[in-house]
Formats: sequence, C-alpha cells, structure tokens
Amino acid sequence: MGYFPFFIDIKGKKGLVVGGGRVAARKVEKLLPFSPRLTLIAPVILKELKENSGVSCLERRFRDEDVEGCMFVIAASDDEALNTHVASLCREKGILVNVVDCKENCSFLFPALVKEGKLTVGISTEGASPQAAAQLRSMTAQQVPSRMEEILDDLAQLREAAKEQLPDPVKRAAFLKEAADLCMEKNRLLTEKEKDALLQGSEPEGKVILAGAGCGAFDLITIRALRAIRYAQVIVYDDLLDKRLLAYAPESCEKIYVGKRSGKHSMPQQEINRVLIQKAKQGKQVVRLKGGDPFVFGRGGEEILALKKEGIETSLIPGITSAVALPEAAGIPVTHRGISGSFHVMTGHREEEGKIFWEELEKLSGISGTLIFLMGFQRLEEIAQKLIQYGKKPETPAAVIHGDFNGKIRVVKGTLEDIGEKTKADALKPPAVIVVGESAGLSL
Repeated sequence: MGYFPFFIDIKGKKGLVVGGGRVAARKVEKLLPFSPRLTLIAPVILKELKENSGVSCLERRFRDEDVEGCMFVIAASDDEALNTHVASLCREKGILVNVVDCKENCSFLFPALVKEGKLTVGISTEGASPQAAAQLRSMTAQQVPSRMEEILDDLAQLREAAKEQLPDPVKRAAFLKEAADLCMEKNRLLTEKEKDALLQGSEPEGKVILAGAGCGAFDLITIRALRAIRYAQVIVYDDLLDKRLLAYAPESCEKIYVGKRSGKHSMPQQEINRVLIQKAKQGKQVVRLKGGDPFVFGRGGEEILALKKEGIETSLIPGITSAVALPEAAGIPVTHRGISGSFHVMTGHREEEGKIFWEELEKLSGISGTLIFLMGFQRLEEIAQKLIQYGKKPETPAAVIHGDFNGKIRVVKGTLEDIGEKTKADALKPPAVIVVGESAGLSL
C-alpha cells in the first residue's frame, strides 16, 4: 500500500478515541503533544485518563453520532466487533480512522515518533513490525541534539532575519545551511559573533571537544561523544580505544593518531597540544578522543589549559573510566556496604615522582576502602610488597583485570602476598587495572 507520511496540523481539531484502557492511554500519550481537542469514550476509563486535563472523558457506551465533526477517530477498545463497526462508520463519512492491531481497517497508521519541539520524526513499517519501528525510533532519538528545541526556535528567527539581510535566495540558502550545520555540530545556539561571521562569509571559529571513549568495547562510549565523532572534522586519538569508533566519523574527517600509552608515548604531550591548537585555529571542529575519561589520568586538564591560553573554545564529554568499569565487569564492586565505603584511584606510572608516590601509598594503606591502580602493572609486585610493609595484611584480597575491545575480561585473583606470582603464572599482559581491598575478593 502507498502510505505517504503527511504532517497534518491537528491542533484544536476534534479527535475521538473509543476505548479507555492501556492501549487507548498509549494513543492519547502520543497525540497530546500536538494539542488536539480530544474526547475519549468507554464504559470504563482508566483513572489516569480521567485525571488528564488534556482529554474530555465520557464514561458510557459509544454511539454512532459520536464521530460527527471529528477529523480523526481511533478505535482502541477491547471489543473487536465495536472497533470494526467504528471503522466502517468512519469510512462511510470520510473520517480518518485508526484501528489498533487491524491494519486492514485503518485509513492511517500511527508512526513511532520522535518529538523535540518543532522537530517531529515519524517512522512506519506499514504495520509489518511495530517493534522494528520502535527500535529505529530509539536509534533516531539518540542522534537528536539535546538542545534541539532551542536550536530550531533560534534557526526559525534567523530565517526571518536572513530574508531582510540576504535578498539573494542562493546566498540566503547557503547561509541558513551553514548556520544549521554549525548548530548541530556544536549542539547549541549560535552566538551573535558566529552569526555575524556567517553573514559576512567569514570562516567559523574552531573548537576542541575532549571526549572520553570509555574503556574496552566501543559501545561503552556515551551518545554525546558518539555524536561529536559524527560531526568531527579532525579526530586526534589515543592508543587505548576501540578503533571501530573511528568508522562513525565523516569520510572527510582527518584522523591523527598520537598513540599515547603508559611507557609508549609516540608523540610528546607538548606536540599533541600544538596539533590541537593548530587545527582549531584553522577553524576546524576537533575531537580529542581519549580512552576512558579525559580527566582520570588522561592529561585532559593540561590540554584544556593549553587551548584556553590560546583563546580556543573547548568543551568536555566524560567517559567511562576503567578504574570502575573493569572491576565491575569482573564482578568486583569498588564499594560495597559493610566491606568498602570508599575507593581511591592512583596511577602506578610516576617514576619522576617516585618518592611522592610511595608517601601517598603509605597514607592510603591505612584506609579500609578499595585501592585501584591504573598503569601500575609493571610495578605490581613492588606495590603489593610496599602495601604489606606499610601495614596491609598479606592476606588482603587483590585482583588484576585485563579487558579487550571485544568485551572479554581476564581476571587474576589472589592476595597481596601472592598476586604477583599468580599474575606471572597466568601470563596476563598490560594494560590492566589492579584492585586491592576486601571487595577484590568478591565475584558478583
């Protein structure tokens, strides 16, 4: 059949829902954001519907004259014969009708909807699979900027202003497209400075987004970070992230690998800062993609300070840190009532500050909470021995956890006394997270 997705204004138009149960409630929920004049008729109506000020409820049986003057009718009762009768009546009178779970009696179908302010996206499979439509709706909703309603309101005002300032329709269309693209990229309204620059044909200012890619498999990234990747013109990325994420970037996106990993820095931090500054000053939208979270031993703070010093706009998108996610994937909670009321994250990669590291470790050794070490694999035995020396019991539970980009986890468990030997025997390789404390003995 030829279902064309017309968008019809139903604000203030008379609509009727026949039925008062859960199915009718779902239909009402979809309709109310579009402000129709809605009446609901059924012998018994759910309390939540009767209390809804957006619906006029009549608790009685349906009468044929109820459809008079209606723009549309929805037959959503649990009486199949009644639904069929309502559909037949509407067809005779030329009224749009939808009958739940009976495509043959429908003259219109309900789509799976995404609505954010003026944005409405309707998805239909012509009734073949409402479940597939719902899944596509969920995927679509994830791509909609969080400030879509504000963005569209602002773009609507900008369109009116452009009519006065840009009489040439070709230039006006190009300006409006650039403005919309920039809003979607930045997920915010344009500043007056940015609008003026676009009107004058100036190049847009660059921006750097520090985005956490999460740890392990690529699907642990946040929706916001994934959206940033989709709009990136340049991606500067590290070693410890799933390269499948790069496939979400536009084909034209420049990808710069800086390969930072504990003990294996293919590009010095100063050079990374220089690249970020250079690309941003070229007017590019740059995503600095980091494994885990940018502010958890990711040197994200240093990069933001360097960019701000140059007057470059920056923003941050948090990521899932391995300090919590890997223990969790191994069934080890970093806090647990009655066992660990706190957790403390340290880096074991601090040769240049060795004395300070051991002083901090000595202070933390007296804490009953969970100790977590990132980038400490090469010093595992030394850390374990020092903790015992500082007062931790040799039988204190310890675990070493390694995760890969396919979501597979390898765990070695033991105590401070034997965790080094057990890890060697298991041939576990870095990168890995070290967990020390009573919670490390759990396997949830």
